[in-house]
Amino acid sequence: MKTALVTGSSRGIGKAIAIKRAEKGYYVLVNFHSNKNAADEALNHIQSNGGNGELLQMDVSNRNDIKNILGDWIKTNPDKAIEVLVNNAGIKDDSLMLWMKDEQWDSVLQTNLDSFFFITRIVIENMVFDRYGRIINIVSLSGLKGLPGQVNYSAAKAGIIGATKAMAQELGRSGITVNAVAPGFIQTSMTEDMDEKNLKKLIPVNRFGTPEEVAHAVAFLVSPEAGYITSQVLSVNGGLF
Repeated sequence: MKTALVTGSSRGIGKAIAIKRAEKGYYVLVNFHSNKNAADEALNHIQSNGGNGELLQMDVSNRNDIKNILGDWIKTNPDKAIEVLVNNAGIKDDSLMLWMKDEQWDSVLQTNLDSFFFITRIVIENMVFDRYGRIINIVSLSGLKGLPGQVNYSAAKAGIIGATKAMAQELGRSGITVNAVAPGFIQTSMTEDMDEKNLKKLIPVNRFGTPEEVAHAVAFLVSPEAGYITSQVLSVNGGLF
């Protein structure tokens, strides 16, 4: 059974991506950390529309959680090969660098960048064996241009972009593509405290994007027809640069 793991998929962009994978016939692992109600809602949506999957509770910032929970799941489910991995989980904790606390740097780097490394390293083992896989890393406009007040977040996302390009070169011969999708301002809980009315004036299409629009971009890159596209960063930002 072809399986997709979408980290941080109980809400927002991750939820939209998980739903889209289920619509394409994938068994979906809905990953969450603490908000079980939201995760249950996401899984119920998938199942009520004819899809299938299960919850995978795991703190992606904790490498031991990844090793024990995800590693054990892979070992005990040999019939459910993870064919698509979407590293979506992330947090931001903004502050000007002058006043940024150690824990703000650590938590953002661990949740965004470290999680990408430890999760992907486990998952690609079977992908290499099967000689097929699709890896999508959700990055950000911040990782491409840098944004003031987001030195930690920009550093984490820029790091993933560099890793995406390096991994694509390592894994191409194994039939695995590695790409990144860089959303701009998307209507999620991470942007709900932003001044959308004024910020949308900076965006050529004059609006914030939706999680579903990001999910469509991911769907294209993970499709079999996109097998000749790797090492790319696809911006979904309404023309904002």
